[in-house]
Amino acid sequence: MQGRAKTTRRFLLEAAAELFDERGYAGTSISDIGARSGRTSGSIYFHYASKEKLALAVVDEHFATWPEMIGRHQAVGVPALERLVALSFTVARAFRDDVVVRAGARLWMERKAIDAALPTPFVGWIETVAGLLEEARGEGALAAGIAPDAAAHSIVCAFFGLHTVSDALDGRRCIEEHLYGLWSLLLAALQAEPDPASLLARVMAGTGSSDAGRTALAALPARQGGGDFGGGEPERS
Repeated sequence: MQGRAKTTRRFLLEAAAELFDERGYAGTSISDIGARSGRTSGSIYFHYASKEKLALAVVDEHFATWPEMIGRHQAVGVPALERLVALSFTVARAFRDDVVVRAGARLWMERKAIDAALPTPFVGWIETVAGLLEEARGEGALAAGIAPDAAAHSIVCAFFGLHTVSDALDGRRCIEEHLYGLWSLLLAALQAEPDPASLLARVMAGTGSSDAGRTALAALPARQGGGDFGGGEPERS
């Protein structure tokens, strides 16, 4: 029964994540989750005591994704800057392709509407990036004058800001192309001997990406609509 209950909880969590991603926390009810999952409200409450608990479970699962992902980019013998860039592409694909990751991010943005204590984001990412930059400095690959802690904060801000804009403008469909462009700018400042194109080519070959990002960026429209410069999550139906 334990294994069966675990499977049911995961099934309900994924159904809830789909709805939280599509409609947000306030726009999703337990009845909606029941309809999406084919389970009764009573069945859902048996596994999750409230909508808040279900939202917290989605956010916790979002955060639980990252340690294993970071661990995959700790390969000995691979330069630290390459591992940092490769990690960023892996994370970008998770935000694009994994509904639980997307839903967890949206729920955290809507945290004021949720009566539950949610984990604090970004701190772990800043520490991870700072550690990789420290390694790069030890390898002699980091430009003089770059302070790893300060640079890590700026990189994390730029990375997640990129996601917000890409989500609003293209639903993250072009996130890899946009990320390629961001790293082309950042690496020119970070590398002791700047050569962003070569580093990106190695990373993209190693992660199964192509270098289509360079041509795709040129094909993107300069502007999409006349909207304002408001931040935060885009409106969703």
